[in-house]
Amino acid sequence: MFSKYFTSARLCPDLQEAGRSWLAHLREEKKYSIHTCKAYGRDVAAVLTSLAEIRGGPLGLRDIALLDISEWRAAFAHHAGRGLTARTQARMLAALRAFLRFLERRRGIENPALALLRTPPVRRSVPRALAQADIRRLFDQNRDDTSPDWIVLRDEALFLLLYGCGLRISEALAITPRDWGKGEALRVIGKGGRERVVPVLPIIRAAVARYLAALPVALASDEPLFRSRRLRPLGPRSVQARMAALRRRLGLPESLTPHALRHSFATHLLEEGADLRSIQELLGHASLSTTQIYTRVNAHLLTQTYAAAHPRAGRMPGRSGKKTPPAQ
Repeated sequence: MFSKYFTSARLCPDLQEAGRSWLAHLREEKKYSIHTCKAYGRDVAAVLTSLAEIRGGPLGLRDIALLDISEWRAAFAHHAGRGLTARTQARMLAALRAFLRFLERRRGIENPALALLRTPPVRRSVPRALAQADIRRLFDQNRDDTSPDWIVLRDEALFLLLYGCGLRISEALAITPRDWGKGEALRVIGKGGRERVVPVLPIIRAAVARYLAALPVALASDEPLFRSRRLRPLGPRSVQARMAALRRRLGLPESLTPHALRHSFATHLLEEGADLRSIQELLGHASLSTTQIYTRVNAHLLTQTYAAAHPRAGRMPGRSGKKTPPAQ
């Protein structure tokens, strides 16, 4: 699967083999997505090739331990000069550190100098959630006379799943009839193979039931639930294209994407008073810091929630006509 990575003639065979073994480890043991593995493979191979050019000869496993901070910095300066964003450089550094940890555990090769490199500051973008009024328009007017009825029902069921359960596209498209079952909760396998259970509202379960009743083919228990027009497993690009056509027809914002439904799920829960820890569990985030980005979406709401919930909020200066008694 990863044979095309680490193929530069500037990398010695032992380093090429170690790189491909690392990618297989990320995919098969760590359960990283194929997209993450490919990005990490490209990043690390590019930096190692640059290091070989800086050193003026092929780079092998033994050379990794001898690299000093000036060489690491020169390699990153080379890529920064190509106009790479701070986010891309941060990902490259994270990938390199992961590769070095792998080499240390599996090959006994260490390079303390890499730890001296600082991650470039990256400003995390605020997720673009839709207004609740736009969400209502999406589901109230999701009708397309040019599509077979089961296609319309499929889109309605899928979009409701993304918004109502906060699923990623990959998670929704991986659901099988066996996963779906008949209960009020859905077991989801997310990033890194992490499992979570999300509640399924009756309106979502009813929409999926309508879609399955109209689907012109019977599905095996282990086949993907959502099918394309040709009755093959539905792909993410098809979902994105359907969403783009729908938002143009309804005059909805360009920010409306399948993933924006997941952001809207989290943002609207926060607006309705859900706590961050619960939202973290529902989204399947490994760290609460990932979920905390949603607090930047509506800072005014958090101020109101704080004022309403804090035990001393009602007695703070300026919040009532009563004077605050002097300290004793």
